[in-house]
This record gives sequence, structure tokens and C-alpha cells, in this order.
Amino acid sequence: MKKVVVAGSVVLVAIAFFILEINVPARHQDHAAGEIQVEENFENGDIIFQTSLSGQSDAIQLATHSKYSHCGIVFWEAGQCFVAEAGKQVTLTPIDNFIERGENRHFVVKRLKHSNKVFTTPETLEKMTTLFHDRFSGKPYDLYFEWSDDKIYCSELVWKLYKETVNIEIGELQRLRDFDLSNAVVKEKMNERYKGNIPLDEKVISPARMFESDQLVTVLEK
Repeated sequence: MKKVVVAGSVVLVAIAFFILEINVPARHQDHAAGEIQVEENFENGDIIFQTSLSGQSDAIQLATHSKYSHCGIVFWEAGQCFVAEAGKQVTLTPIDNFIERGENRHFVVKRLKHSNKVFTTPETLEKMTTLFHDRFSGKPYDLYFEWSDDKIYCSELVWKLYKETVNIEIGELQRLRDFDLSNAVVKEKMNERYKGNIPLDEKVISPARMFESDQLVTVLEK
């Protein structure tokens, strides 16, 4: 009889443990590695880079000589982690969804040097959040990479948020003519967009130039 009681107790404990396990709020799950991606690794103002699976990604990589073709900026709102990005339109995307869309779910997170002196102040965070929501959120994606606020592309959004919030320029601005436009894939995409009238002097900021900026340090790579 005692053995039955003990066995029954073990079963009850196991069931209780299982119930507790499935009710624990889960963080982002790294399906490929079977590990939990702890969101506390991300801070406001972090810049996250990935290789996009979009139709223009190959052309961007070839033109900039970089594997990274998309980027966004980390925002925490209401206790949840998002990436402010310019996709089909400028929006806040849950960090899990952003990572899931990248090639092989690979990403790199970079942070401004001495960011604790910049992004921890409520005033700075409020300024960046307000700027994003009031000026950029909902804007359509800029297929032509024009330097205006009418439409926005990914690295342009991040660059302008930094510049106008803390007056820091992340990455060197270039002209379209500075990119490698010689590859057939790039030529095809440029002709598709510009119909032979490429604005070679258009001011541009690329994910590659931001990634290479000496003002950033890598804090996470998966």
C-alpha cells in the first residue's frame, strides 16, 4: 500500500511539473538550435542586421559587397521587444517575426559605443519613439532609394532616427554611383526600377555602410 501511495505521489508531482512547464511564458524559441533567445539581450537603439529573402536582396548584396541587405532598430514598448523597420511599409515588427524572416534566421546586433550614456535617458527614448510614430510609421517602402521622407527604405529609417534623435550619423552616406553596378543581377534590377534613367547622384545610406561603422560594436550574433 505504501508503494502505491509513493508511486501515486510521483505521478502527481510529474503532472504538476508538466503543467507548470507548459504555462511558463516563453521567450523567442530558436527552432534551429533548440535554444531560447533571451530578449533581454536587445536594448533600445540596437541595430539588427540580416540577409533579407526579398526579391532585391541579391542585387543589394552584390552592389554593396555585403551579405547584409536589411536592417532595423530595436524598440521596447509595453514590455515587448520590436524592430522598427521599413518593409512594405514602416512598422514595428515583433523581434521573433523579424528574425524568422531572415535567411537561415541569422542576424547580427550592433550597438552604439557607450550607448548607456545615450539611450537610457527617458528624454532620448521619448524623442526617438515620438519621431518614429509621428513622422515615419506607416510610410510606404521606397523602391527608388530617394532621400526624402515621402517613402522610406530600411537603412534610411535607422540612419535618420539616429541623426535626428541624438545627432549621430551611423555609416557614411554615398551616392548611387559609388555602388558596384556592374553585375548583371544589379543591372537588371536597376533597369527595372529606373528604366535607364538611374539617378547616380542620389544620396544613399546602405545596410553595409551602417554595418561597417566604427561607431558600432557587435553585441550579439546568431
